[in-house]
Amino acid sequence: MEILFQVFLLVIGFVLLIKGADFFVDGASSTAQNFKVPKLLIGLTIVAFGTSAPELAVSIKSLASGNSDIVFGNVIGSNVFNILLILGIAAIIYPVRVRRRTVRKELPYCLLISVLLAILLLDTTLAGAAENQFTRADGIVVLLFFSVFIYYLVRSALRHRTKEDESPDRGLLLSLVMVGAGLIGVIVGSNFVVDSATTIAQSLGVSERVISLTIIAFGTSLPELVTTIVAARKNEQDLLVGNIVGSNIFNIAVVLGVPVVMFGSTSSANFSVVDLGACIGAAALLFVLALKGREIGRRSGIIMLACFAIYYSLVIFS
Repeated sequence: MEILFQVFLLVIGFVLLIKGADFFVDGASSTAQNFKVPKLLIGLTIVAFGTSAPELAVSIKSLASGNSDIVFGNVIGSNVFNILLILGIAAIIYPVRVRRRTVRKELPYCLLISVLLAILLLDTTLAGAAENQFTRADGIVVLLFFSVFIYYLVRSALRHRTKEDESPDRGLLLSLVMVGAGLIGVIVGSNFVVDSATTIAQSLGVSERVISLTIIAFGTSLPELVTTIVAARKNEQDLLVGNIVGSNIFNIAVVLGVPVVMFGSTSSANFSVVDLGACIGAAALLFVLALKGREIGRRSGIIMLACFAIYYSLVIFS
């Protein structure tokens, strides 16, 4: 009975996370419009932050509670979900075209920061430490990489600024209320998710690594899943690919970097080279498939889903 109650709290937490992120994105977007910020810039920054807000909230709560496995599993699992499952499903629904600029700039940056994560996490064990460690200095490094990416986005957005980007969707007061309500939903939801997931893992004798790579990663990736499926059905190619790539970069740089800078170094002996290899491999596979013909078709989508099934078979049955 206790487990059923915890599952109920977990579901409630996910609902609060997702709806809170929706309110935050809509409110922040209209607030920025009231201050005459270009809509393109809003989409590239605020929307990308909003869809990754659940991951950030869960990571901050987890590290504050000393659950480092949930932090790593949340980031690695979400990135694998985003590319192999979500983008794979989108490619099967409708072939995904990738712009040349995305292939040349955003995708290599996504792959580079995935490799950087593995290097920063494994360097301590290669030096003889007993556990993988991600230090506060490592967090600062990935945040610096992220600042370079944001600078690129801002320059790109301002270069394509148009007058139609100026009209606000809502009044300033309503926009600020929506931002506040969204943040409250995300914070409360993250508390429910982390606490209930930890209790379920302990009750069933399942490791936090497995819980975070599966249930938590899937739940916090739901905003990306919904956004991607809708974009695929409407043939919104730029929104589709940009949402996935931007979210993955944000996950590594901010979802992992910010909590570590806030609370200090964290370590985990439960995440292996296989987990990090899956994170890097997903980014590399996306880059190769996009580079091949700048289109990710149904066959490529099937390959992604097959890779997803193989990796998660290893996670669950090992």
